[in-house]
Amino acid sequence: MAGRLFSYEISDLCLGKPPLRPLSAASTTVADALSFLRRDDDDSFVSVWSSGDSPRCVGRISAVDVLCFLCRDENVCRPSVALHSPVSVLLNVDSSSLVKHLDPNSSILDAVDCILEGAQSLIIPRKNRSSDSSKQKLNQKASFGRQFCCITEEDVIRFFFNSINLFSPIPFYSIQSLGIIEEKILSVHCDDPALSALSAINTSPGGQAAVAVVDEEGRLLGDISLHMLASCDETLAPAVTTLSAGDLITYIDYGGPTEDLTQLVKSRLEAKKLDGMLELLEDDHSNSSCLSSSGSSSSEDESGFGKTHRPRMNSGRFARGTEPIVCHPGSSLVAVMIQALSHRLNYIWVVEEDYSLVGIITFAGILRVFRDRVSSNS
Repeated sequence: MAGRLFSYEISDLCLGKPPLRPLSAASTTVADALSFLRRDDDDSFVSVWSSGDSPRCVGRISAVDVLCFLCRDENVCRPSVALHSPVSVLLNVDSSSLVKHLDPNSSILDAVDCILEGAQSLIIPRKNRSSDSSKQKLNQKASFGRQFCCITEEDVIRFFFNSINLFSPIPFYSIQSLGIIEEKILSVHCDDPALSALSAINTSPGGQAAVAVVDEEGRLLGDISLHMLASCDETLAPAVTTLSAGDLITYIDYGGPTEDLTQLVKSRLEAKKLDGMLELLEDDHSNSSCLSSSGSSSSEDESGFGKTHRPRMNSGRFARGTEPIVCHPGSSLVAVMIQALSHRLNYIWVVEEDYSLVGIITFAGILRVFRDRVSSNS
């Protein structure tokens, strides 16, 4: 019976999802991409498209791509100039392999196979169901003449989770017994440069979304991830350039950086004569001061958000605390799925009781379990 789920069309997962707002690779700047990222509270990426008669999504970019670009040796002295570079400079050789175009009539099975082959975003042409022709024309104009939506690993996992009992008893097996704990992970020591963690995410062949930050004994202290950095913009670049991985986590924690950390970033920028980065830091501090002294909501005043300096965040988004989301080798598959979906993460760290890092569980690994179940029953 579980096999029937794989016969659903991928377009069924597009219901209720907003159309993509594409950026042209030919005419968009890095600053434009940042503007799009700030405005979209529901997506950590923006899609970049080729132009011409048959436009295609050639990649999706995130705040990590922008931060790594600004912190390159050739840009670190003049980040404001680098922001006016074409957005295409953010795309690397692996960008297109992480995106796959599918026909709306493709099956869920096709989607799962694409994800298992390495795709992280599935671009689907939308079927026109709305009778509002003016709205359709507006969206189509923004999408090079046609509407598209993006299906992610999370969408597919959530689809299966809604019918999880059809796969019984597998969802109740431990992740260790299922053999889906990936031991080959990205990790850095807490004293390693923060930029090394971002660069690891940026250049990961498999598009891994997080880097573990560990101590001398290999215990998990926190992580630096696309999820955590999605709410940040270019004003985090000075901290990325100067701080360690451990200090960066503290810098973008709930309450914002301490005054000591802010001064540490400033002094290191001055020592390296990185005036452009210093301007970003001072602009951010000025904006934060203005925000905290102007009409903050009562909820912000009570919680402390806005009272302390922090990298600018998108509306409605606040970085979670430094506590990483973890499970244990004996955790059941369904429990791990609930954790991941509730935190909107596509990974969960696996640790022992003393937080010694064992590995990672990814959505791709979970989907492989469901795919193998269908294959064994066919």
